[in-house]
Order: sequence, then C-alpha cells, then structure tokens
Amino acid sequence: MDSDKNIKIDLKHYNKQGYKPGRSKLMLFLWFIINALVFQSPLFHLPRIKILLLRLFGAKVGVGVIIKCSVNIKYPWKLNIGDYVWIGEKVWIDNLAQVTIGSNVCISQGAMLLCGSHNSERYSFDIIIDSIILEDGVWIGAKAVVCPGVIAKSHSMLNVASIAIKDLDPFFIYQGNPAIKIRERCIK
Repeated sequence: MDSDKNIKIDLKHYNKQGYKPGRSKLMLFLWFIINALVFQSPLFHLPRIKILLLRLFGAKVGVGVIIKCSVNIKYPWKLNIGDYVWIGEKVWIDNLAQVTIGSNVCISQGAMLLCGSHNSERYSFDIIIDSIILEDGVWIGAKAVVCPGVIAKSHSMLNVASIAIKDLDPFFIYQGNPAIKIRERCIK
C-alpha cells in the first residue's frame, strides 16, 4: 500500500516532521509555477503539452486523456491516470496521497478530489491523509467532492454537487451530502 495512507500529523510540525510531499523544494517550486501558468490558467488549452508536463513531473498518464482549462493538480508524482479520461474545467485534484484514476473516467467541471482532511476531535487539528481510487468507467459529476480514502468502484457515478465520504459500489448512482445510493447505473 501507499506509504502516505492514514498519516496523522500535528499541524505545528506539518513542515518539520511527518508528511513529506515526496520531492525537493526546487521540484515543488517548479511544479507550483507550471501548475499556475499552464494548468490553472483559463487561457492554456493544449492537452498534449499538459500530458507531457505531467509525465515529466512523474505522473503516469495513459492515452486519449483530455485536461481542460483551470485544473489544479497538487502533486503530479502522486497521480496515475488511465486511458481516455476527461478532466473538466476547474477540477481540483488535491492529491496529498496517491490518486489513481482508471480508464474511461469523467471528472466533470468543478469536481474536487480531496486526499486531506483534519481531525475535528483534536485541539491540534491533526491532518488526516488517505488515497483516492476512481476505477474504470467512473463519472464524478460537476462540483461533486470525493473525500479521502474513497474508492469509486467500476462504473459508479457521483451526481452533481454530491459528497462521497465512503466507497461507491460498482454500477450504482450516488447523490446527496453525504452521498447515498439512489439507483443502479445501466450502461448500454
């Protein structure tokens, strides 16, 4: 399993010990600039260059991937993307831990994949980090949120503005906050 799984850190020590992004300060700075100028820009729409840059920074990216404008990716070296994936405008992949996106996945506009949260039961507000997996055929609706540790199983769907706090069963549609199973997803 990923070494980032279930890390808990006192925020006073966030940058001193415990969580490490996995690259040097220089690499972090270079990615920050590339991410801001190329990925987060509403003007830059050259998917092939985006794919090349992600690979240069350590992401594994399949074929036929489309990444639209204004996308924010925290750490490309903690990102695996399968084939024929569509990532819509203003998607935020806050991958403090590994994010794995299968093939034929759609992540709609404004969706958020959040690998980090905080422990609300601690005065120190410890950070909690966990990976996210979107299996093949998953559709994450516009402005939906996938929380740390969630596995969206094969061909599951998270409706618009819904929040997944637990795993999504294969071939089912989820809706709400927190998202609940509403019906089977039939694909023809």
